Amino acid sequence: MDRSRLEAFSDGVFAVAITLLALNLTVTGPEAHISLLDQLHGKWPAFLAFLISFFMIGIIWVNHHVLVRSITKVDRTLLFLNLVLLLFVVLIPFATATEADYFPGNSKDAQLAMVLYAGVFLGMSVGFSAIFEWTLHGQRVYQPLPPEKHWPARARFVAGGLVYVAAILVALFNAVAAFVLIALVAVYYVFERTPATPGSSDDGNEEEPVV
Repeated sequence: MDRSRLEAFSDGVFAVAITLLALNLTVTGPEAHISLLDQLHGKWPAFLAFLISFFMIGIIWVNHHVLVRSITKVDRTLLFLNLVLLLFVVLIPFATATEADYFPGNSKDAQLAMVLYAGVFLGMSVGFSAIFEWTLHGQRVYQPLPPEKHWPARARFVAGGLVYVAAILVALFNAVAAFVLIALVAVYYVFERTPATPGSSDDGNEEEPVV
């Protein structure tokens, strides 16, 4: 498959997922006999969850773009690894809406909602890490990372995944604390660069990573 088809399909999924996040941002309207300000105030958990999830999808989209642009060819294995990543991306709106419904409570249901929220992000992290691992073997990227840099690069990916695992465990006792951990991961990956090498644009010219 042409790499551009993989990018186009993935971009479409990312766009749909990030748009679906906004569907949970609703107010009852004048029939609720509550002021709009009070309605908006009551939806602050939904706005907060939307913000975190929006940036997480945006971050993974940016890093996915950088990584795919460094790939020389697309094979069947990569297609299925990419599908695993997209599987969890499209689950983010559902997990976000569920988490927002119970946040900031700490009931058993609220804890389960947070476990679901963190679990979806963990799955997304595993999916992206699997794609990155695929790039480390064979001549699959234009400028492969030197072997001595493989484990440091893996460690940078595993770090986020381990925090998600910790968030799942913490969520069993304190849903709010788990949410804070997930938010910290989002902040971390805003500044963390994907360890990818320069890729090739469609016109054959080299393209430098954007993050």
